Amino acid sequence: MEEKLREYAHLIVSVGLNLQKGQTLILSSPVECAPFARLCASAAYDLGAGEVVLNWTDDYITRERFLRAQDAAFETPRPWRRAFFTDYANEGAAYLRIDAEDPETLLGVSPARLVAAQRTSSAERETFDRLQMANGFPWCVAGAPIAAWARKVFPDRSEGDAVAALWDAVLKTVRVTGDGNAEARWREHIALLTARKEKLNALRFKSLHYTNSLGTDLTIELPDDHLWAAGNSETPAGVGFVANLPTEEIFTAPLKTGVNGTVCAALPLVNNGSIIEDIRFTVREGRIVEARASRGEDVLNAAIAVDDGARYFGEVALVPYDSPIRSSGLLFYNTLYDENASCHLAFGEAYPECIVGGERMTREELNAHGLNHSLTHVDFMVGTADLSITGTTHDGRELPVFRSGNFAL
Repeated sequence: MEEKLREYAHLIVSVGLNLQKGQTLILSSPVECAPFARLCASAAYDLGAGEVVLNWTDDYITRERFLRAQDAAFETPRPWRRAFFTDYANEGAAYLRIDAEDPETLLGVSPARLVAAQRTSSAERETFDRLQMANGFPWCVAGAPIAAWARKVFPDRSEGDAVAALWDAVLKTVRVTGDGNAEARWREHIALLTARKEKLNALRFKSLHYTNSLGTDLTIELPDDHLWAAGNSETPAGVGFVANLPTEEIFTAPLKTGVNGTVCAALPLVNNGSIIEDIRFTVREGRIVEARASRGEDVLNAAIAVDDGARYFGEVALVPYDSPIRSSGLLFYNTLYDENASCHLAFGEAYPECIVGGERMTREELNAHGLNHSLTHVDFMVGTADLSITGTTHDGRELPVFRSGNFAL
């Protein structure tokens, strides 16, 4: 296991971030993941990092703060937090976030407090978020198990067995076996995603129509100059990186006002420290006009109330139902993994790279091209074994994109 963890840490830094010699790495990690964070820091220094700066988080303290801190703590942007993120981003630092949290960390917290906290955080991170969404610096999100998360995924096992089982599952999703060949396997995987991306870009679809037995019947119009992107991105300086480990998706941006119909989630969503189940959105001219859920509906409605853009969509992502993550049979209760087990959509901010020349456009120019702007970006899963997606080209041809949950092109 030690060899696998070292290989995973090296994969994150070398392929995920493609860290350059002399570059600063900002490493955000839960305190429970300190042993793995140390491996990542060592891997970064092995590759010539100029400095590794640690940014620790803790579920217990986070929950205590949300339940017991004064309201002002969630309503007042802190200049030091703005400076911490913005200054390093402007310097071109690389950012790694080790993703591990109790899926129900904030269960029972007032939705109004969650909205206030997100608005304040967005104000603190405005420049950072803009640069990140435009690939202004290399960034990567990768998972590492903690006990509370593992118990949710494997509720019938002891804590130790659950953590071990989740580590095994996480390493399989990132193609780490301990043989030292994970990096080569990732190069092959990115090549496959790139080939699919190029095929979709060649077709230049005008719209996509989604249907399945859950009740999804949704038409998504795409901007005329949209681009599909794969799991690998590139900074303005030409440095490639993989933002999510794992990644199985190919994604683009919808036309903000061009989404109509009903869409039903296929998997639970963990958002703002709570679990939301059976999401059902009714959408008219791009805007979510009704949001329902069998569990966590108040959290869901808070999530789409962060700002006006939160009620519109910013991402359309294609993931085959037979992806390795879905084939594992596990529900991870973590969007990094669950979104790569299913086609998904996101409400909120759109990625500028999904428009020709978008990474060099101003906010006003992106809006003029039909991309949504929001303080938030929340992925939710819609792919099922019977999902059908039909693409319509600008000359009126209808082509199967997905049939029975998988690529048909």
